[in-house]
Amino acid sequence: MLSEFTPVPTLAVRDLEKARTFYEDVLGFTQVGDAPDGVMYRAGSSHILVYPSAYAGTNKGTAVSFEVPGGQFDAEVAALRASGLEFQTFELPGASWVDGVATSDGMKAVWFADPDGNILNVETSLEAAPV
Repeated sequence: MLSEFTPVPTLAVRDLEKARTFYEDVLGFTQVGDAPDGVMYRAGSSHILVYPSAYAGTNKGTAVSFEVPGGQFDAEVAALRASGLEFQTFELPGASWVDGVATSDGMKAVWFADPDGNILNVETSLEAAPV
């Protein structure tokens, strides 16, 4: 069944060169291969495909989430902020927002958009680590 296979998130963009600058220079992704008219990036143990499409930016929900270990979350958020990213805030029941970071139900998270409006999320669990 499909649950046995690693998914590859796909992000539609209008301008592939502009997207490459964002994903490589701002987010630090490394290209691992070309795809038909697109670029494949390594992301943890999986990949992300960025490709040009007339439908770029039409998804208004989170397109990709990155689970970051708790001890690395604040440093990752600081690095994203230092690269010039602006975090999005929105109505999220039960969440409190401080400087673009949401805390809610045992998690901390930020959301931001790529140049085409694809929404990306970085989050961490606030659950206590096992002893």
